[in-house]
Amino acid sequence: MALTILLIDADEERSRALEEGLAGFARIIRTTGADMASHVEAIQPDLIIIDMSLPDRDALEDIRAVAAANPVVMFAGTDDPEFARQAIAAGVCSYNLSGVAYADIRPIMASAVALFQRYRQVETELAAARALLEERRLIERAKAILMRDRKMSEPEAYRWLQKKAMNEARKLSQIVAEFVAEHENPRRESRS
Repeated sequence: MALTILLIDADEERSRALEEGLAGFARIIRTTGADMASHVEAIQPDLIIIDMSLPDRDALEDIRAVAAANPVVMFAGTDDPEFARQAIAAGVCSYNLSGVAYADIRPIMASAVALFQRYRQVETELAAARALLEERRLIERAKAILMRDRKMSEPEAYRWLQKKAMNEARKLSQIVAEFVAEHENPRRESRS
């Protein structure tokens, strides 16, 4: 199945030429860029190509709003390193100068999609690692509370938490989060 590409370009001739160059490879939907987020939501493209003869810093906010869910390739008419840095920070996967040969556009698109997918994978792995660290931190806090208040050893405290999770048919992370919240909030209120 062909890619669906949202092409945002105010230059009719340039966008038509790109559309013809990608015929058979991708389904191109052209727009001028007004209300980018609603176009992206309605079309749900596989890739967004933005071609701007004069880069507009206001467009970066629109890009920031859609780049988390879509790979974005930008072609700009000026060589401005600071704008390129800002565009990449906003989520552009590939920043290029306008006038690229049509034969080079497919590899640019392929690398942008691959970079986007890799970035998403890293973000997913990072979120999972953070969640695991937070769960471990809460388990350690819950064990410390049990060891302090109920004079349990560390292995006893951990087994108590596991048993409570099994008895209630819930995840250990849920039990621990509730346990810590119950036993730490009254202490914070009494210190105030």
